[in-house]
Formats: sequence, C-alpha cells, structure tokens
Amino acid sequence: MGVTTVTDVRQTDRASSIEPTVSPESSVLAKLFRSEQGGHEQVVLCQDRASGLKAVIALHSTALGPALGGTRFHAYASDEEAVEDALNLARGMSYKNALAGLDHGGGKAVIIGDPDTLKSEELLLAYGRFVASLGGRYVTACDVGTYVADMDVVARENRWTTGRSPENGGAGDSSVLTAFGVFQGMRAAAKVQWGEPTLRGRRVGIAGVGKVGHHLVEHLVDDGAEVVITDVRADAVERIVARHPGRVTAVSDAEVLVRTPLDVYAPCALGGALDDATVGALTATVVCGAANNQLAHPGVEKDLADRGILYAPDYVVNAGGVIQVADELHGFDFDRAKAKATKIYDTTLAIFDRAKADGVPPAVAADRLAEQRIAERTPSAEWLRPEGSA
Repeated sequence: MGVTTVTDVRQTDRASSIEPTVSPESSVLAKLFRSEQGGHEQVVLCQDRASGLKAVIALHSTALGPALGGTRFHAYASDEEAVEDALNLARGMSYKNALAGLDHGGGKAVIIGDPDTLKSEELLLAYGRFVASLGGRYVTACDVGTYVADMDVVARENRWTTGRSPENGGAGDSSVLTAFGVFQGMRAAAKVQWGEPTLRGRRVGIAGVGKVGHHLVEHLVDDGAEVVITDVRADAVERIVARHPGRVTAVSDAEVLVRTPLDVYAPCALGGALDDATVGALTATVVCGAANNQLAHPGVEKDLADRGILYAPDYVVNAGGVIQVADELHGFDFDRAKAKATKIYDTTLAIFDRAKADGVPPAVAADRLAEQRIAERTPSAEWLRPEGSA
C-alpha cells in the first residue's frame, strides 16, 4: 500500500478517565469530542503516498448495524474542511438510514483532491484496502465525485462496497431511486401544503440537474409540473431543456432561481444551499431537494417555518439511493428497493405530523424520530409501525 498513516479515534462503551486534549483552535476535534453533534465512534485518516490518496472515513454510529454511506471525492479548501465534512455527512447518514428503516448505522468517507486530475485505479484500490481494514464496520458506495465504475474498482479490494455495476453484481446508478424518493417527499409536502399529493400545475425550481436532478425533472414533467432549472454546467441545462421544450425552462444561476416565482424549490447540488440570504429571497412555499446538509447553520429551519415555508428534511427525502445500495447487500432486486423507497412518502408525512404535534419545525421532528430509533435500536420491521398493529 506504500507509505500509509492510519489515525483511529474510537469511542468505546468503556468509560475513560482520560480527558482528550483539545486545542481551542482545533474546531474539528472540539466538534468530535465536545459538541452535541459529535459522538462519532471512529474516525480514520488514510494516506497512500504512492497513489496520492488522502482520505477520511468517519463512522458516526453502528447502533443499528454496519455504518453505510458513500465516498465523496472533492477538492477541499483545507484538510480540516474535509474532516469536518466527513463528520457532518456521517452523522447525517446515521439519521438518514434510521428514518429510511434500514438496519444500518451512518458513515461517510471523503477523498481529498480534484477527481478529474487525481483519480486513478491505483488510488481507488488503495482506498479499497482501507475500507477492508475496517472489517465490515463500514459499507461504502458512490457520492459526489465517485461513480459506479469507481466502486467496481474499490470492490476488488473488499466485499463491503455497494453501488457497483449490474455486470459486477451491483445495483448500478443509485441516483435513480434517490430522485424517486425526493419526488415521493415532494408529493407528501404537496399533500400537506395544497391538499393533494401531486405537483400537477405547480412550478418547481431545481438547482442542480446532475446525477439526481435530471431524473427528478422526468418525474415532475410526467406528473404535470412546470420545471425551471439551473446548473453550473450549461451543457446539462441545454440537454434537458431541449428534451422538454415548453415544459422546462432555465435561468442563469441559483440566486436568480430562488427569486423566480415558484411553488417548490429543490436544491439538488452541494450542501449549505439554505442560508439566510436564500431563505429571505425564496418565493416558494415548499423546499424539497436532493442535496445533503441543506441548512447552512442551526436556526435556518425556524426561519423557514416563520416564513410559512414547508421544509422536507433533506436526509429523509433523499434516502432512495441508500435504500437502493443497501438492498444490493442482499442480492439486488430493483422492485423491492423501489417499493421501500415509495415509503418515503409515508415517512415524510409522519414527520410533518410529528412537527405539528410537537410545535417544532420538520427538521427538528425528523431528528427526534431518528434519535429515538437509534437509541431504542428498533429493528426495521418495527419502524413506524402504526400503534395497535400486529
């Protein structure tokens, strides 16, 4: 594997009398050990100098089963930013997997660097060996910057890789069911906001029409919605507009999109899309999109609620992809996975009901339900079962 460095920070069930030394300047370690958002079981720093691999694997929780989450390949501004992203994403996966009814905990990996210039077979194989070193505690899959073909390479070094090609026994592109699940969540939001679980006649703005966004466009067009899109890649926008003349239009960027008269705003690119400026400018009364970690900071969910904007928590509605790759571990069956992803509609409705009952924003209600399932270690067969049912 070349010169490798593995740093392992693990939380065990045995209490320790040794307090970790945390520098005030080290926001990542402070978050890991001190904050309410911490509590990660294990963080592994991986390096293979021969291939140029620098990666972080973060396991937030294995209470419900092996941690499951994708591998992001991104050119971070700093190594600390990469670690913090891995921590945030891993925690989000714990909650996502819990509310998706999966018997999996949450984990995430990030590979640091520009995938267009750094990605190689040698690097992916080295990364696969690090996944193998965790002995099944972490199951990986695709994420931003990694694709089915990449997972086929990673899987050559370990058996805990999903999102592989059908030719290699995998489920293929998980963005198919991710988009389907977002559509189900959007239908639930429409039911609450307008009384009918359909987007027919509604105007939906999608920021990002890449892996997931372009599939979401198809669902919305088929449902009778008018769609407005934007993306940093002009060719992707042009291709979709040409495919649906008169049904899909485009604007120059996300800032213009949020100010465009909309019924629904769907962030489907990178996280942090819902910041103070965006929330203040939104014309839509529903936000439901595929991007992870959409809330730029704590408190944004209350700002949305105060403006009368119904927010469908991102990690709830975008769980179709993880449902798909989790099914791969049992011998992939698309119809079985799609049937489970269809339940995102019911789960989203349950969260809206809980939010109303508790008098809290939907994001808070979703967190409470996820934390309840993790704390109780509730099996998937019992998850959200109606009271009094057999």
